[in-house]
Amino acid sequence: MTGRYQEIYDRSISDKEGFWADAAEGISWYRKWDRVLDDSNAPFYRWFTGGEVNTCYNALDRHIENGRGDQAALIYDSPVTDTVQTFTYSQMRDEVARLAGALHARGVTKGDRVIIYMPMIPQAAMAMLACARIGAIHSVVFGGFASNELATRINDAKPKMILSASCGIEGSRVIEYKPLLDKAIAMADHKPESVILYQRPQSDALLIDGRDYDWAVECAKAAPSDCVPVAATDPLYILYTSGTTGQPKGVVRDNGGHMVALNWSMKNIYDVEAGDVYWAASDVGWVVGHSYIVYAPLLAGCTTVMYEGKPVGTPDAGAFWRVISQHKVKVLFTAPTAFRAIKRDDPKAAHMANYDLSSLKALYLAGERSDPDTLQWAENSLGVPVIDHWWQTETGWSICANPRGIELLPIKYGSPTVAACGWDIQVLDEAGKPLERGKIGALAAKLPLPPGTLPTLWQNEDRFKSSYLEEFPGFYATGDAGFIDEDGYIYVMSRTDDIINVAGHRLSTGAMEEVLSGHQDVAECAVIGVHDDLKGQLPLGFIVLKSGVTRPHDAILSEVVAMVRDQIGPVAAFKQATVVDRLPKTRSGKILRKTMRSIADGESYNTPATIDDPAILPEIAEALKEIGYAK
Repeated sequence: MTGRYQEIYDRSISDKEGFWADAAEGISWYRKWDRVLDDSNAPFYRWFTGGEVNTCYNALDRHIENGRGDQAALIYDSPVTDTVQTFTYSQMRDEVARLAGALHARGVTKGDRVIIYMPMIPQAAMAMLACARIGAIHSVVFGGFASNELATRINDAKPKMILSASCGIEGSRVIEYKPLLDKAIAMADHKPESVILYQRPQSDALLIDGRDYDWAVECAKAAPSDCVPVAATDPLYILYTSGTTGQPKGVVRDNGGHMVALNWSMKNIYDVEAGDVYWAASDVGWVVGHSYIVYAPLLAGCTTVMYEGKPVGTPDAGAFWRVISQHKVKVLFTAPTAFRAIKRDDPKAAHMANYDLSSLKALYLAGERSDPDTLQWAENSLGVPVIDHWWQTETGWSICANPRGIELLPIKYGSPTVAACGWDIQVLDEAGKPLERGKIGALAAKLPLPPGTLPTLWQNEDRFKSSYLEEFPGFYATGDAGFIDEDGYIYVMSRTDDIINVAGHRLSTGAMEEVLSGHQDVAECAVIGVHDDLKGQLPLGFIVLKSGVTRPHDAILSEVVAMVRDQIGPVAAFKQATVVDRLPKTRSGKILRKTMRSIADGESYNTPATIDDPAILPEIAEALKEIGYAK
């Protein structure tokens, strides 16, 4: 490959320190770094050691000093409460400074942890920024998370304070947070000193005297806090991701490298600049919400949209188009599952005709594999580039992407395009040896990882090494499997444990899902490997049909089986599929394939804490019993 991207990418690999030092000039520093890349304690690499910064200053104050105080910083759009509210950079800074003062008045100082347990309201973003302002380390827990899961995180992070709200709203349901929070604190061994709670009009929570304080009252009497310089290598936040042992892993993000990488990504990957309106339709409980609702857009001087609603049902499948049209969104970033839901309810994209979408220049998808059928549907309906990109909670930003701000590369369906700058991605076999182009293996990133990625796990360096670094020495194991083609395009086919072994043939369930999703009646699908005494494993498909499909299920199932045989071959041994009403997913839209596999094989399993609706698992078990599984 030749061109501007290749030239810039090559420098990011051959001259890491020079490349990221240049990128760091886009951030304001109290003190410049002593070393760009500190490799003195490998594999625990550190970026910008010796530097001093403040993330909140870079996200808010510096833009006001540069004349953007009256520009919109955050637009809160909540169809579930019929609210649209805009905060300028000046207003946002003032709210954040006063909240930071309230935290400080209750004894929170640099290095203290603060858990944030909140819905998608502006105060959640303000809480994150207020912690950053005074050097406290925040840990956001998805609002409405079960009490035992919240208690686990309280015990691990040991917060001095918890910031919360009286309730969240899921569609038309009001979810009271305070009873969940009180139960979690009662269960936890560690007890926070105080709780500051934002009372929403939909629910008035009871406060416990001496521990709980009213958000509005505390902020009203607090003196605003200035930004506190912190080391570039100091933690900005801890974000917990589920672990295979049942004990969540606390992914740490530092201040300096995080800012440099996210600020760089806004122009070079998303092609947005100061003043543009950027919308990541996610939740602050997930890494996308951290990186691309709160931090990156504000670091870049953009206007960020915070949306409290769903892609369908609030009120209909035109919800996203209304937000884009109303707020002149330039780039939308969401999960493929959101578009599958829209496509399922409005397969002809009829709702689009009601809105002016001329402001939209690109759609980005991430969070799970983007099946080509959904991607092409969005592309044909919107008439803009639809870009799949690949990253993880641990990485904090893109591992692979189409770098629109540098050079828009040809889109290959099924591929998140090429390695992002700073990422040296290789395909390895089980022994850690590089595989030739086109061969499926484990996708791994050569160390050191670029800035913005996890430097370690919270107070657990041994687990950091065992989880990510020991499988392939000298590499970060992504846990994903795929291949690299002759043009250097990377294909992420599935998690490594979703590569199934059928009679000695290693096959990707993602490739089969790609075929199934191409059927005209299929809205979304999943393929898992189930145990077979003869062949080791066999693929089993689950399909959700588009709204309005009335054809017999048997006919559709016969067609998808034939499609897999035709497009992948008899070696796939794909002979069985079943129609279900819905697929079990996490709140962020990832399909719970591992849980489905356990049900099919009759193994015991724990209901994942991140599941969107636990009631779906018995439905899956019943569907599996009807075809001879889950005995």
